[in-house]
Amino acid sequence: MPELNRRRALTAAAALATAAGVQTVAATSASTTPSASTTRSAPAAGHDGHHSPASFDEVYHGRRIQGRPVSGGGHEHHGAGYAVFVDGVELHVMRNADGSWISVVSHYDPVPTPRAAARAAVDELQGAALLPFPAN
Repeated sequence: MPELNRRRALTAAAALATAAGVQTVAATSASTTPSASTTRSAPAAGHDGHHSPASFDEVYHGRRIQGRPVSGGGHEHHGAGYAVFVDGVELHVMRNADGSWISVVSHYDPVPTPRAAARAAVDELQGAALLPFPAN
């Protein structure tokens, strides 16, 4: 049997780490692949390969919520080029890497769309006014 030396130990450790990484990636890919029942047609591609949601303008629980794609504006990277408003006041939203959305009001509760983020903010505000958020 060959003698175990430092080089062989490091080679074996690297091989095991690589094999574990490949299995993890394969398992993650298999579990996140959408099935035919969960796939939906989406609007045109937007920021970083994500799809830009459609505009909306509605009254939800007596509050007017609006959302629309925007370009420019300085802080476009957070909202992925999308602006959301509650009663005319901008609700700062951010798109997560997984495609979910969060807002400054409901930061720890990701939702699937900016419309859902606006609705969650209205629910969380419980009738209180949304105050302008100072941008740095």
